[in-house]
Amino acid sequence: MKNIITKLEDAREMSALLNISTKFKLCTLCLALPLLCLGAAGVSHAEASAKNAQVQPLRQFSHVLDLVEKEYVDEKSRKEIIEGAIRGMLQSLDPHSVYLTPDEFKEMSENNSGEFFGVGIEISVENGQVTIVAPIEDTPADRAGLKSGDMILAVDGRPTQEMTSNETVSAIRGPKGTTVELLVLDKNSATPRTVSIVRDAIPMTSVKVRELEDGYYWVRITRFIGRTTQELTEEMRKVAKEGEIKGLILDMRNNPGGLLDESVHVADVFLSDGEIVSMKGRNDKSTRAYSASAQAGDIAAPMVVLINSGSASASEIVAGALKDHNRALLLGERTFGKASVQDVIPMPDGSGIKLTVARYYTPSGKSIQAEGIVPDIEVPFEPSVEKDSDLPNWQIREQSLAHHLEGENEGAAEESKPKDPEVEKFLAQDNQLRLALQLVKGLPRFKEVQ
Repeated sequence: MKNIITKLEDAREMSALLNISTKFKLCTLCLALPLLCLGAAGVSHAEASAKNAQVQPLRQFSHVLDLVEKEYVDEKSRKEIIEGAIRGMLQSLDPHSVYLTPDEFKEMSENNSGEFFGVGIEISVENGQVTIVAPIEDTPADRAGLKSGDMILAVDGRPTQEMTSNETVSAIRGPKGTTVELLVLDKNSATPRTVSIVRDAIPMTSVKVRELEDGYYWVRITRFIGRTTQELTEEMRKVAKEGEIKGLILDMRNNPGGLLDESVHVADVFLSDGEIVSMKGRNDKSTRAYSASAQAGDIAAPMVVLINSGSASASEIVAGALKDHNRALLLGERTFGKASVQDVIPMPDGSGIKLTVARYYTPSGKSIQAEGIVPDIEVPFEPSVEKDSDLPNWQIREQSLAHHLEGENEGAAEESKPKDPEVEKFLAQDNQLRLALQLVKGLPRFKEVQ
């Protein structure tokens, strides 16, 4: 085999020499026009060098492909080898550029458009390790206690380091009612644990709205899919019919992102003008800016936005736009830090390529890549409290004293407290949300002081 390869390489070198010789002979016929021919010969040599630089890597690839097909210990089809080469090529670029088999491409389309079956997590590969970006709310993974930053070491006993991110996703997904075992290393623990999760339908709904107090609403966006803006505007339309919207808390904690267009449309609901996000790529198609426009359904109420390390990609676009335009106060923890844009490109055989084509920038021109968005008020999440009151039992005020003089507005303070026990419980379990509610109620006053 080596002899054959050597002979082939010798033949190629001989062919190259013959080509050079032929070109030289052609040039000697042009001695009567030395200046003209010198220029032509120079261009020809430069073009040949450029062409050779392009062709040489393909020759090398073809050579390696031939060796693997003929010499590898186990027989592999050409399709398998080339598919593996494509995967490796894309994985060498960045964590978000990947090859999608026809089944994986179909799964991604379902994920962005509607219901699918699985456990409900968004994953990323960090330093070669599969890491949970965020669990989707009200899914098996969320109920099992999986959290942003947890690492998945194995799926059904197979180490994830042996799999691509798409293979890991495919292994975790499966028919409704079946069980998958995940070996998970909690970000705050040194000992991995095995979590058995029963797969279920992952809900299509991406927007939830709940009234916390009279006129103050919690708006939760779990991810950005094809229906998110429509769901948001429909919910806001219902809320507006019930009375004045005094304030909103936009909760995008553990929102792993999704579709770029949807994030732009959602930001536009809360902005009437100005840039939302800009993209810069290598060509005109991947370089553009998105701006807000005034619409009849725009929401102008005071806003607080909740973010954390599980807020990624599309949710960071919305948070960055609202922050840069001073439209909302950001509260919580620093976000994930993904500031790149991927195109999903279908292939003729039904497969696809997810390719990073641009970086995105917030309206101030800042790239948050690998940095994330720092909230205006940094507050870590704390476990739920047993009592609704924020004051320790030993604190005493005038109203606690027996026979105190009744204040003129003493009863008015009680009016602002939530009456619904479920809302009280909901707030008691979330220190970030409680603080956000206090702040959104005070924002109009803060603006007056400024």
